[in-house]
Parts: sequence; structure tokens; C-alpha cells
Amino acid sequence: MGGVTDTREIQRTLDLALRVGEMLLSNGAGAADVTATMSSITHHLGLRQALVDVTFTTLTLGYQPSFDEPAYSLTRHVTHRETDFDDLTRVDHLVTALLSDEIDLEEARAQIAQITSTGHRTPRWAVSISWGVIGSGIALLIGGDATVTLIAGIAAIGIEVLQRYLSRLRLPFFYAQVAGGLFATLLAVGVAAVNVDVNPSLVIIASIVMLLAGLGFIGAIQDALTGFYITAGARILEVMMSTVGVIVGVSGGLTVGGLLGVNIALDPDASGLARFPVMVAGAAVSAAAFAFAAYAPARILLPIALIAGIAAAVFLLLSDQELGKAWPAAVAAIFIGFISYTVSGRFHVPPLVIVVASIVPLLPGLSIYRGLSLLADDDYTGILAMITAIAIAISLAAGVILGEYVAQPLRREARRLEQRLAGPRLVGPLRARAVRKKKLDPE
Repeated sequence: MGGVTDTREIQRTLDLALRVGEMLLSNGAGAADVTATMSSITHHLGLRQALVDVTFTTLTLGYQPSFDEPAYSLTRHVTHRETDFDDLTRVDHLVTALLSDEIDLEEARAQIAQITSTGHRTPRWAVSISWGVIGSGIALLIGGDATVTLIAGIAAIGIEVLQRYLSRLRLPFFYAQVAGGLFATLLAVGVAAVNVDVNPSLVIIASIVMLLAGLGFIGAIQDALTGFYITAGARILEVMMSTVGVIVGVSGGLTVGGLLGVNIALDPDASGLARFPVMVAGAAVSAAAFAFAAYAPARILLPIALIAGIAAAVFLLLSDQELGKAWPAAVAAIFIGFISYTVSGRFHVPPLVIVVASIVPLLPGLSIYRGLSLLADDDYTGILAMITAIAIAISLAAGVILGEYVAQPLRREARRLEQRLAGPRLVGPLRARAVRKKKLDPE
């Protein structure tokens, strides 16, 4: 395809690429994936050597037809962030169709406008209930009984409703995380105060995992590994602020409990493999419920449940061998990253949908709560538990990306699409020419 010289055509091409990039970045895609996807769109539509600049809050596209002609530049600001797997999947399909010449520029512009303006068919109450299922699943994973599971589910629903209300008030997300952690902890304090025969600390742990779910751990590490250090720093700071919000809320609730004479410190021996099948089932249920809450296509829910269940089983078995927590988390994450590439192709969703949902049961809620409990009793070994939580989070994100690094070259060489490793892609086609070749010579 020759270069484009028509001004309107150039502006429309740049606008399409920016809108696609905005949708990907706002839904957690890494800067490398966003840059590669935007570059593929502009190159395929005739804008050779378009300049793509991606930061955490701004997308810029520049193009100059020749050195003696004026340059074109468009910018979009990313102000709204959410985990929406339906939009992510639909945009991914749009890009694939465009690069395969199944749709043209105008059809692509119409589709991206429809994606950005169309709501979801899933009712709001169903999403709230699914968050309750996430909390119940995590409670099962960490050894909770039926009563703990029920209370954790109620706490999770309450947190989701509370955070949605605070979002409508346009409060920063940090305060919503504080409110969520405080709500869950005060609920656990109330349960302990009325002498219900349960371990209320498990409710708090399940709530911490729920509040950590969907944060940009993977995107932050992917950006750092692929050289987008400014964007990586911004993502890491956002994740840290959100996590600190949870810690502040939970520690505030523990302080209130202490003032009331209610002790809900964690029993260090509360975990174990006595209910291994139930724990694995809890991991599977919580991952699938998170995917549902994030509007993932129904066809991918069962595969996500299976992948998360297997990964949790690997993590639990290795943790029981006294290998610590970080290495078992890394091994489980590598499995998730490796298998998600093949599964995503079969079920026509981006790998990011699978990996984000599947690591939810492995998030370090237990380590964070153990650290807070110890620090609340002036035991500074709690700092080690907090460091363990950081190590688990990094291991999960880095392990997932390593699994993608291993899986993608193997599959590409098997299909003879590429000879060169360009890095793992969690969203978007590998390369434009690979998409076109698949269309001409499918295997």
C-alpha cells in the first residue's frame, strides 16, 4: 500500500490508532503492546514511519509525509481506567480484522466508536454478586469454612457497592481502597465481637485479595522489562498507592478492634493442605468470577477456572515443601503465562484476559495481613511479611511474562510466521505481516 497524502485520510488514520491505543492502555495493556498495535495500524493504512509516544496518561501520534511538508500530530489523554475484558477483546478483534483487510478504515472507525459508546448486557446486580463469589472463593482457598465463606462473600459485595458509590462521588481511587479495607476489617471485628465461631481474619484476607485484583501489576512489570521505564514507574506508583490504601484501611480497622478489646490476629498455623481439593476449587471459582465481573466473554470462563485451579494447586504443593512463597508463585505464574498463549488463540481472546484473571487467587493477601497483624502488636518481623508480599507480586507478574516469552516464539516457529523474537504480546496481533500471512495460508 502506498503512502497516504490526503489530509483527511491522514487525520482519520491517526485518530483511529489513537482511539485503539486509548482503549488498550485504559484496560491495562502494556505500553509495548499499545505502541506496537498503534504502529501496525498506521503502517498498514499507509502512514510509514509514524511516531508513536506512549506514557501512562498521554498518547501522541506524529506523522510527516516528507521532510518538506508540514507534520501532523494528534494527542489523547487517558483519564478513565478500568478492567473491561469485553472492550479489550472487541478492540483486539477489530485490529486483527483491519490488519487482515476484512474491514477498511471507515468500518474500523465506526466499530471503535460503537465499542466506546456501548454499555454491557450484564446487569449491575450480577456483577456485584460475582464480586461476592470472588470473596467466597478466596475464603475457600485460604481454608475458610462455610460460615467464613458466607461472610467473606457478603463483605466482598459490600466493598464493591461502597467503592462504586465513592467512584460516583469522583473521589480518588486511593480513598476507595482505604474505605474497602476499613469496611472489611470492621465487619470482621463485629463478627469477632459477637463471638461467632469463625476465624474472622480469613474474611479480611479474602477482602485484601479482592481489593488487589485487577491492579496493574502485570502491565507495570511488562513496561519495566520492555524499556518503558517512565510508564512503568507511573504504573508501579499507582499500584503502590492502591495497595497502601488497602493497608491503611485494614490497619485502621485493626486499631479500632484493639481499642474495643477484640483480637483478630492471624493464627500462623491456620493454613495447610488439609482441604486441598476445596482450596483448589476456591481458586478456580474466584478466578472465573473475577473474569465475569470484568465482562470477559462467557466462552473463556471455564478455561480460566481450569488454569487458575491448576496454578493454585502448583502453588499450594510447592509452598508445602518449605520453598517459601515467591518461588512457588513464580512457577505457577510461568505456567499461567505459557498456557494462556495457546488457550487465548483457541478461544479468541487476548492473553491478558486470561493471565489477569488467573493470578487473582495467588495475590499476596495472606502475607499483607500477616505483616499488618504483627506490626499492630509491635512485632517488627511483620516487615519481613510485607517484603514477602512484594516479592510474591513481582514473581507473579514477571513469571507470567516469562511464560509468554517462552510460549510465543515456540508457536511462531512451529507455524513459520516469524524468525525473530519481538517480545511477548499480551494484546494485539504479533505483527501485521503475520496476520496477513495467516489469512493467505492458514494452518
